[in-house]
Amino acid sequence: MENASCVKEFILLGLSENQGVQKVCFVMFLFFYMIIVAGNLLIVITVISSQRLNSPMYFFLCYLSFIDICYSSVTAPKMIADFLIENKTISFVGCIAQLFGVHFFGCTEIFILTVMAYDRYIAICRPLHYTTLMTRRVCGRMVISSWAGGFVHSIVQTLLTTQLPFCGPNKIDHYFCDVHPLLQLACTNTYAVGIIVVANSGMIALSCFFILVMSYIVILVSLKSQTSEGRHKALSTCGSHITVVILFFGPCTFTYIRPSSNLSEDKSVAVFYTVITPMLNPLIYTLRNEEVKSAMRKLWSRKV
Repeated sequence: MENASCVKEFILLGLSENQGVQKVCFVMFLFFYMIIVAGNLLIVITVISSQRLNSPMYFFLCYLSFIDICYSSVTAPKMIADFLIENKTISFVGCIAQLFGVHFFGCTEIFILTVMAYDRYIAICRPLHYTTLMTRRVCGRMVISSWAGGFVHSIVQTLLTTQLPFCGPNKIDHYFCDVHPLLQLACTNTYAVGIIVVANSGMIALSCFFILVMSYIVILVSLKSQTSEGRHKALSTCGSHITVVILFFGPCTFTYIRPSSNLSEDKSVAVFYTVITPMLNPLIYTLRNEEVKSAMRKLWSRKV
């Protein structure tokens, strides 16, 4: 299909068009974004600086925190700035770049969370083989594969969207450029593209979620044969990950495994996986993990 777009920029309607609500949202989301960057950056610095946090679990956590910073930075700064300006425009190229970034970092995070579940499965169910199975080289390959998988997924979504003609209107009922809002603006039949987009996102989300669920079912079954102290330690390390998975996969799955019919509902749900979850991740992983808290205290005291 030849791209016959005459639209050079889009108008983002944002979360609300009420001036009073926008001012409150500006303060609130600016605070949220500062927590996201500071909290996740602190985890990255702590894991890199601490010799104690050299296990695969913290290796993956470091990358998860880095991805969270990138993921939220694709949408949050533009959203926050738009709360203060009346003309909330974004160029066509900027819109496509934002679409690519959202799906690239979002899909990579899904794969990293899946890899972290596999790591917990090996650590709990096959502890004697853990050091031989989860070597630094294997962990590195898993991370690279996660980045590559996110890139391929994002390229597919982006190419499908850029091939569509946009002749107007150009108002996007969202606070960032995403596939479903753009499909509704295309001046052609997008049924086939919509099916491919949903199949692409849905296949990744559902297959990874299935792997996650199966991993934790096997983990819970294997815990029956362990001592109460062993069960408590295993559940404490898994609890944080399960919480993050629920917070991220729930809203993400709701948005992308079905054809979008209510964009106003979709953009409210999107706040959870683009802002809330990246903000809560550092709190979830540090509040439930004594090793991370101890390493942070040592790092802080050394810096002071």
